[in-house]
Amino acid sequence: MSVQERKQRERADRERLIVATARELAEQQGWDAVTTRRLAERIEYSQPVLYSHFRGKREIIGAVALQGATEMAAAVRAATSGAHGPRERVTALARAYLDFAEDNPAVYDALFQLDGGLPYAREDTPEPLKDAFAALLETLGEVAGDGVHPGLFTEVFWASLHGLATLTRTRRLLPEDAAQRVELLVDRLAVL
Repeated sequence: MSVQERKQRERADRERLIVATARELAEQQGWDAVTTRRLAERIEYSQPVLYSHFRGKREIIGAVALQGATEMAAAVRAATSGAHGPRERVTALARAYLDFAEDNPAVYDALFQLDGGLPYAREDTPEPLKDAFAALLETLGEVAGDGVHPGLFTEVFWASLHGLATLTRTRRLLPEDAAQRVELLVDRLAVL
């Protein structure tokens, strides 16, 4: 291995460590606790080293969001791949999405609540974000209904899931009705 290759590998390892540490800290204490000073202390590198990877917290949030988008897409695809029939696939998708939001609140915030400097719904949207939407579209596109654009239907269904995830997390909805909400969403929005 050349010196250049070793340095590139070490740089990539440091970047992964920064993102993992930021994510861990955000999941434990919230995004307000994630500062470049605290990250530098936790990873045992100087702040200038951290800044050589990310210009600041915004870019770190963006990196966590991209990682989260990849994980969410994988969770949705795994849940829907074992389901039989459109209704079961849509229900599995909804549950996987809501479970991801509940199990990864800081990542979910990085994806959909905080400014990570990432462009959404544009040509220059990063591939992990496009793929997360594609994971939803793969299942939801088949139940959009006649004359309904699959992408538009996916956006509306996704917005509904996001609302449920956000309202549940902030304890604005009764937790015991979670399963009924998913069933109602599937029954009323999807053409099965």
